[in-house]
Amino acid sequence: MRNFRELDIWKESRILVKEIYFLMKQMPEEEKFGLTSQMKRSSISIPSNIAEGCAKKSNKDFARFLEISLGSCYELETQLILSVDLDFLQENKINNIINSTQLIEIKITSFINYLNKHN
Repeated sequence: MRNFRELDIWKESRILVKEIYFLMKQMPEEEKFGLTSQMKRSSISIPSNIAEGCAKKSNKDFARFLEISLGSCYELETQLILSVDLDFLQENKINNIINSTQLIEIKITSFINYLNKHN
């Protein structure tokens, strides 16, 4: 069993969750149960699936949970872009968060590739 608390991608994704929650305070109230809620769930899914995958015995199973986490990263990135498209947020306020999300995506992808090579 792996210790998820030691993984940088887990630590970085926790920071991302916090950033998303702070950012969501700037969203319109009418989006509370729409895009805001979905973005919070997407962000929470990232470290949650990393942690859950750590409990799996095989690298293949762990990689599958990392792929779910990666999918949540892509989902979150899309939702951030949509929030600008819909004029809910300003692009200059989300650029750093998008960059953080993309770095996490790169690191998760690298970790998946590593695990797949060491099945």
